[in-house]
Order: sequence, then C-alpha cells, then structure tokens
Amino acid sequence: MLALRLTRAARPAVQLRRLLVAAASAGTGFLLLGSLGYALGHPATPGAGALRLAWCVAPLAATAYLALAVARTDPGTRPRPGLSAVGLGPGRLMAISALTTALSCVLGSLVALMFFLHLRGDITGMPFDGDGARLLAADQPLPVPAALTLLLLPPAVASLTVALALRPTERRPGAERRPGARWYDTALGRRPAEGGTIEAADAPLGDSLGETEPEAVAVPPAPREAPAGFPWGVAALAGGLAVQAYAGRVAPAPSLAALPAGGAAVLAGWILTALGLVLAAPGLTYLAGRLLQCAQPGALRLLAGRVLMAEATRIGRPLGVLCAVASAAFAMTVLYDGSAPPFGPLTLLGTLVVAGCTLATLLTAAVEARQTRAGTTGALLRLGAPATMLRGAAALRAAALLAVFGPLTLLIAYLSVLPTR
Repeated sequence: MLALRLTRAARPAVQLRRLLVAAASAGTGFLLLGSLGYALGHPATPGAGALRLAWCVAPLAATAYLALAVARTDPGTRPRPGLSAVGLGPGRLMAISALTTALSCVLGSLVALMFFLHLRGDITGMPFDGDGARLLAADQPLPVPAALTLLLLPPAVASLTVALALRPTERRPGAERRPGARWYDTALGRRPAEGGTIEAADAPLGDSLGETEPEAVAVPPAPREAPAGFPWGVAALAGGLAVQAYAGRVAPAPSLAALPAGGAAVLAGWILTALGLVLAAPGLTYLAGRLLQCAQPGALRLLAGRVLMAEATRIGRPLGVLCAVASAAFAMTVLYDGSAPPFGPLTLLGTLVVAGCTLATLLTAAVEARQTRAGTTGALLRLGAPATMLRGAAALRAAALLAVFGPLTLLIAYLSVLPTR
C-alpha cells in the first residue's frame, strides 16, 4: 500500500519517468510474445525461434537499465534523516523502489498482452483487428503458461536489478565499505570519521553530569581517482570486434532482420562490444574532464572539468551504452551496402525500444547528476557566480563529451562492418 501511495502522490516529472519504464516494458513484452508467435508458426525450425528470443536480451537489458536509472532519481524513496525511526530504513526503501518498478513493468506487460491479442484477432472492437494474424500465428492456440512466463520477465528482471543495485550498504565496524555507501550516509546525516568508520552526525547527549563523548574528527575526502575498469573495457571491446569480424566472415551480413546462421556470433560480438564500451566510458569521461583542465584553465574550464571527473561513473556508463547502440545502428543503416532485406516490424520495434531506453537513461542520469550537485550549485550562486557561467560550463561539458564519444562511435561502427565490405 505504501508503494501505491508513493506512486500516486509523485510529481508529474516522476510519473513521466515511470510511464517511460512502463512503455519500455510494453515494447519488450510484445517482442517476447512476438518471438513466441514466430515459434508457434514455424515449429519445424526451433533454432530460429530460439535465436529471435535471444535477440530480446538487448531490449530486456535496456528496460532494466532504464528502470534502475528511474529508481535512483525517485524522490519518494530517497533516504532522509528520521525515516528509520518510523520503520523506513534503507532496506524498506529499497523494497519500495523494487515494488514501484514492478508495478510500472507489470502495467507495461499488460498493455503488451492486450496489443498482442488484439493484433492476433483474439480481441476485436478496435482498429487494426487481426492485422498481425499471419506474423503472430493466429491459427495456433496460444500457450497461456508460456505467454505469462515471458510477460513476467521484464518485471522480474527490472525489480531484481533495482533491488540489487539499491540494497542497503550499511556495514559493521571494521568492515570494508561498499561503493555507493556515501549516498546513504549523506542522506541519513552521517559522516566519515577517523579509521574509516561511520558515525552519526548527532553526538550522544551523555550522562547527567553533562559529559559527552569526544566528537569524531572529520577527514577530508581523498582526491577522486580515475574510474577502474578501463583496461578491461578495452579488452572486451577488442574481443567483441574480433567476434563480429569472425561472424562477418562466415555470414553474408550481420543483419538483424535476416537472422543469419551466424546470428548467435553476431549477438555475442555486440554484447562484448557494448560491455567494453560501458566499462571504458567512465575512464574516457574522466579523461575528458582532465583534458579540459590542461594548459592553465580558467574558472569555466576548471568547473566543467571537475564536474566531469566527479561524475565520470554516473554519466560515463549511460554514455557507453548510447555509444554502443548508436554505433550498431549506424553500422546497420549507413555503412552497410549489401543486399539485406528490409527490417520487419518487430526488428523496428526492438530498435526503437533499445534506442529510446538508452536515450531516456542518459537523460535520467543527467537529472540524477544535477540533483547530486544541487548543493554545490546553490553555494556557487550564493558566492556570486553568474548563472551564465554555470550554463557555459554545462555546454562545455557536453561539447567535450561529444568530441570524445562522437568519433569513437563512428570508429566502432566502421570496424564492425569492415569484415563484410
């Protein structure tokens, strides 16, 4: 009930982001049901049906990634001081975030089921009745358990991803802290003390004589280091390009619509390439921020570079996903000059779901980054910094990221289709 109340009482911007998650879940659910319909209509070729189902991994992962980004920016489930006293600690708030994500995805799955049955001709009374009967095997009975299992995949994967990513990061004294614990510590009014332990900001009241325990001395944060994972990202990127080169040698073209015999190799190559870009993108973002501060920077370049370095992981990962999707789309539509058949409706829907989720995730990550540095922005404005300088720093950050990731996207796209030309 609390999750339903928080969902209903949210602001319009939050509701819009949740509707985006529901729309992504609806598109993914329809693609899964479309794969089921193809398998029903072609029982003699089970491998082709399994391969179409495997291609649904990309929109399913994109939907889960978008759901996680939306859950991170949800103000209704953000830890605040005093919530633990009423039973709303980090664990309870994580459960509410997972339930809210599940509700949005279940709504999308229901919409997908309705449209699937409508296009099959099982539900009438609306436009386009039965227009997809041939594509969705309307002459075959629909296995209800299989359809429900496929429709439950987007809610289950998205809610599990949110629960794992937002799980409580509190630790026992002397244990090593997990990455991301500072967000909960700051929200709950805690600060790091000497020795790496976390102590509450409110000091104990002491006994009747007025004695208090000595206050822990705050240690200034260490200089931010470059994000780890860049070498692994380069290795995964090289491996993905090698697998795509092998698939291009054995198949006529890496076409999503044709689904060639080497489609599994193409899918594996793209997954490795995307993983490499996701792992390497934070390091590239950090490098872009470092380069902005070279050669005697002024206040504008210094501010833009420091923000990029501080938000390298938060912004870099969605940028890596966007770079992977853009390079794949550019390779398939622009650089490819073979005789590939035109894309079908399910392929077009899958492309729209992946591209839309990627772009929405990047915008949501930008909103999260803006919320995170709201205190710093307010402090700069109170110190007399003009608003034009803040807007100029944002434009400079965008230009630096475009200068780094734009040529990288074109290079990856060219190397992906080079063996097939």
